[in-house]
Amino acid sequence: MIELNTVRRAMFEAMKKAATILPPDIEKRLHEAYEEETNPLAKQHLHISFENARLAGEGKGLVCGDTGFPLFFIKAGRHSEVQGGYSQLWKAAEDATAQCTEEAFLRPTMVNPLTRANPGDNVGQGMPKVELSFDDSIEGLEIIAAPKGGGSEIFGTFYRMLFPSDGQAGIKKFVIECIKDACYAGKICPPAIVGIGIGGTADLCMKLAKEAALLRKVGEPSPDPEIAKLEQELLAASRELGIGPMGSQGINCVMGLHIETALTHTAALPVAVNAQCLVGRRWKASIDENNNYELSGEI
Repeated sequence: MIELNTVRRAMFEAMKKAATILPPDIEKRLHEAYEEETNPLAKQHLHISFENARLAGEGKGLVCGDTGFPLFFIKAGRHSEVQGGYSQLWKAAEDATAQCTEEAFLRPTMVNPLTRANPGDNVGQGMPKVELSFDDSIEGLEIIAAPKGGGSEIFGTFYRMLFPSDGQAGIKKFVIECIKDACYAGKICPPAIVGIGIGGTADLCMKLAKEAALLRKVGEPSPDPEIAKLEQELLAASRELGIGPMGSQGINCVMGLHIETALTHTAALPVAVNAQCLVGRRWKASIDENNNYELSGEI
């Protein structure tokens, strides 16, 4: 039986790590981008990001000041049991988020959409957001905490219902237009991780795009050869836009591009784009049935 106190601690520690330490795959890819860029301003933008990350790792701040939306993605393994039932995971997420906010690892950015009233702890209707799924290939719980920055979510989210006859050419045109619109002025803090959802219903399509941006190792190709080929083509095209880090002149406005798909209606071709900013905040906590947990930047 996994105890709620263990879940709360693991959620808190994962969110704290996500806000203060660059995931290893993100840091590696950013250093590769730094070596590729030739424009001094592009290099300076990345250098500042590295310096922020160094200071955050020393306990002197955050990898980015905008900690945005508190998100938790949870996988429950076979035979796993949670004290009080799985519904308690939402309460644990609320407690962990409030603690992270109180201790300044999250900024209080969540507000009422109409009155703009701010609860001060990032907790309220629909927040923190918890996605629960089940996976028989694991034991215990796997929790990924992802404080997703506001810029990438606000300016890096797009959806369009294409005609089936638009095909891959239409998908490519839409995606590249989205990348250009999101990156040209540095609005989503590029180099970005671009997630693309193709198929499903409108809400499923958006979910696929979000998870493609947040839950895959940067540059990890799709296991489907046709999808992997499309990922490569779109990433290569993004490098021809002339946009670099933070919207400067360069080639690395996108550090990784991932596609997830689902079956859809024969009359439909839904496509969604969701971006994650350059610091790519996410950290994983794995809890076993003996209430031990491990933290990892690898997903």
